[in-house]
Amino acid sequence: MDKLYKLFFFYNLTSKLFTIAMFSFLMFGSLSAQENKTQPLSKFEEYSDSSTQVLNLLYKASIKNTDTLEAILALQKLALHYSHQGNHKDSYDKLWQALLLSDASEKKDIKALVYRDIGRHYSYFKRKQKALKFLNLSISLRKELVENKKVKEEELANGYLAFVATYRELGDLNSAKIYLDSSAISLKNSTRYRDKAFYSFEYGVILNSQGNYKEALSEFDISSSWFSKKLPAYQVLINTHIGDSYKSLKNYNKSEAFYTKALQMSKTYNAHKDFTPLIYERLSDLYLITGNKDNAFKSLKKAKELDALFFDSRSETNHPLLEIQDEFLEEKNRRAIELKEQRLNQLEQEEKVNFLERILLFGVVAFLILFGALFISNIRSKHKAEKNILRKKRELESQKNKEIIELKNKELATSVIKLIEKDAFIDKLKEKLSKGNGDIKRSEAKQIINSISVNNLENWNEFETRFVSINKRFYTKLTRKFPELTANDQRLCALIKLNFSSKEIAKLLNMSNESVHTTRSRLRKKLNITREINLKQFIASI
Repeated sequence: MDKLYKLFFFYNLTSKLFTIAMFSFLMFGSLSAQENKTQPLSKFEEYSDSSTQVLNLLYKASIKNTDTLEAILALQKLALHYSHQGNHKDSYDKLWQALLLSDASEKKDIKALVYRDIGRHYSYFKRKQKALKFLNLSISLRKELVENKKVKEEELANGYLAFVATYRELGDLNSAKIYLDSSAISLKNSTRYRDKAFYSFEYGVILNSQGNYKEALSEFDISSSWFSKKLPAYQVLINTHIGDSYKSLKNYNKSEAFYTKALQMSKTYNAHKDFTPLIYERLSDLYLITGNKDNAFKSLKKAKELDALFFDSRSETNHPLLEIQDEFLEEKNRRAIELKEQRLNQLEQEEKVNFLERILLFGVVAFLILFGALFISNIRSKHKAEKNILRKKRELESQKNKEIIELKNKELATSVIKLIEKDAFIDKLKEKLSKGNGDIKRSEAKQIINSISVNNLENWNEFETRFVSINKRFYTKLTRKFPELTANDQRLCALIKLNFSSKEIAKLLNMSNESVHTTRSRLRKKLNITREINLKQFIASI
């Protein structure tokens, strides 16, 4: 038993060490954020069956150890292996499993990579809308991570390059050029040599399409120097496009050599097998140009056979893929249904509580609104009553003041009339005295006349003072509206306001009737009123 236990312990320890070692190799193959921390291993770049088996073991071990990140990376690498072998169905399934795990773990950086790979798989089968949908999801997550400073801006380059490759394969080189420029901006200060190598390759393809074949060869040479050391399987694509450049330059021997080299590398590394139909098509065109019809026919036949194997909907490998059963979405919907069922009872209880709370709240609000309305109505009624009382008081005071002013003006008018009568009597007396008849001396008579005149002036000044004190507002408004009026004009306005006739005004001011009419006309001009306007009413309105 001790021997068995030791053997079992040794086997278990060896398995764990083997898993750890294999996982370190796996980390290089993924395009995750830890890319620069791992070391490449050519064994995994051969995409052989043995490598696939090791990756499957790594995946199972990571699931058993509940290491989500390790499981996702193993699935990504497995998807890449199946894709290179032309087994897109299994590749597609592994990517959806990886997406399911990354969605559950909420690892946005890993999810962005899975979205990118799913988008690229859709592009292989010309599913443009689906491909762009997932590529956009990928780049959106990357931009969010960059914005939140979770990753560097150079991480965007890989996402943009996925767009470049997709548009290139779809034949839209103008769109590919736009995204290539975006990737160049992200790689400006980058040390990610892998992405720079991919950039040089894609730029070379663009240059080829523009007829700049020699410049394209220079870019392919830059990318080839990195891929030959780090990712030799990618040389299948590079050599193919180098063959395109030489064919366009009419160097057919070199072109054939690079096409053949691309096919040989695909076989050696068991990689990009689904790309080989395109290489045979290029060879067929080349042989037709050089007049080698037999080889042209053989190459074209081989291209059709491989194309049917990898892309024909009748292919046993691809038929399930083209049905596109989104297992991730199905699993997500199933989980959503479970969560809904779990929450249903809770929501029903919460809904009842919320309903009672809403009723109670509604009752309180309604009571407050009603109370507020009654309170405001009461305040308004009280305020309105107070305003009416104050208005009536002001009206009574105004009426009282008006009556007092009218009474005083009547008294003043009466005193003025008496003053006029007195002045008339004094005028007669002055006339008799001025003749100097009787015992009174002429000098004494003159002194009495002067005294009477001074007394008359004082009487008028006293009248004017009393009038002004009674009619302060009238004089204030008159002065403000018509500042150019003289003292005599103001005196005339006061007499007109007291409703004296022109004859009475003439006697009071010791003027002739004609002079009074002339003075009134001048006053009209100064007041800027026409003859159609009643002068008494106008002055009374001031």
